[in-house]
Amino acid sequence: MSACDGIWDAIVIGAGAAGMMCAAVAGQRGARVLLIDHAEKLAEKIRISGGGRCNFTNLHARPENFLSANPHFCRAALARYTPADFVALVRRHRIAFHEKHKGQLFCDDSSEQIIAMLRAECDAGAVRWNMPCKVQQITKEGDSFLLATDAGSLRTRRVVIATGGLSIPKIGATDFGYRVARQFGLRLIEPQPALVPLTFAVEQWQPFVPLAGVSIEVQVRCGRGAFDEDLLFTHRGLSGPAILQISSYWNEGGAIAVDLAPQFAGDELAAALLEHKRTSRQHLANTLSGLLPRRLAEGWLAAQGLAGDQRIAEFADKTLRALASSLKRWQLVPSGSEGWRKAEVTRGGVDTDELSQNTFESKRVAGLHFIGEVVDVTGWLGGYNFQWAWASGFACGQAITA
Repeated sequence: MSACDGIWDAIVIGAGAAGMMCAAVAGQRGARVLLIDHAEKLAEKIRISGGGRCNFTNLHARPENFLSANPHFCRAALARYTPADFVALVRRHRIAFHEKHKGQLFCDDSSEQIIAMLRAECDAGAVRWNMPCKVQQITKEGDSFLLATDAGSLRTRRVVIATGGLSIPKIGATDFGYRVARQFGLRLIEPQPALVPLTFAVEQWQPFVPLAGVSIEVQVRCGRGAFDEDLLFTHRGLSGPAILQISSYWNEGGAIAVDLAPQFAGDELAAALLEHKRTSRQHLANTLSGLLPRRLAEGWLAAQGLAGDQRIAEFADKTLRALASSLKRWQLVPSGSEGWRKAEVTRGGVDTDELSQNTFESKRVAGLHFIGEVVDVTGWLGGYNFQWAWASGFACGQAITA
């Protein structure tokens, strides 16, 4: 679809969650808006999210669920457009949904419904589209911008960068937004993979390879982050919701702490093993399998070099206490992560000190806005990043027509 002639009130670059929300809001408020995206398929990241059912928000989203160099930046936008606001939009479009876990809302049917809803909202605002269409250059000329694109030269009063981060390059993620920020002199917080599985050196991980496929609820900690979620052992390291969550808090060279038996408080696991030693004739593997999933119990004993086929009564109290401690206080240092190809989002991005928290406009360049994942605001796993997309897009869309 081609754009009409003349100057646009706003050109939004990036037709994902934040970009479509921004364009729809601005268009419905009377702005003349053009939405551009380089991809052939619309909103592919929405399409694949939530296993194809789109975890479109979280009922409990609040500023504390987001990471940023300035943790207060997200407050204004999140307060102006809440999960309840997006749920009302979903209901208005008659999309059936359900709460799956800890406030996470999913479509009953398909993520395609959310894409269709956003497209319909853009249509209601008479938003025009150029897709697929690449932007080669953006130039500021007086009070307007000139864009060199595959569709020719386009002029606009405002440019909104909603091109996302670097996660999942196979569906079209690029560094376009960061390049635009650098071009106009805006600072960046170094982008890093987030919500991503963690990996370990081959030699370090070898004892735990037999546990690949084991899933268990744990408590994991790193820095200011602490989560009670499921952990999954893999052939290369650790994954599952617990690890994806804590990966956003992990920095290279740092350690994470895992409690593999959070159902036992304090020294209760050690006490249970010592009690079995006094009263049971079981082998150690059978005793531990009665307290933990069997594959974890057997694999963990092997990794610790303990003979599971030896009676528990034959082990010293000190050994059993050390075993309990190894499960309750597992400290390990990842060698890295699965990187951008497996990361669900990007941590870091355009420094929020460069932007207005109310309009998302650059403090250096009038009329230039950044929204969504390209900004240094990263949510937890579970619908929080979509809520940030809706909230930042809504705030920017309103600002365009203020």
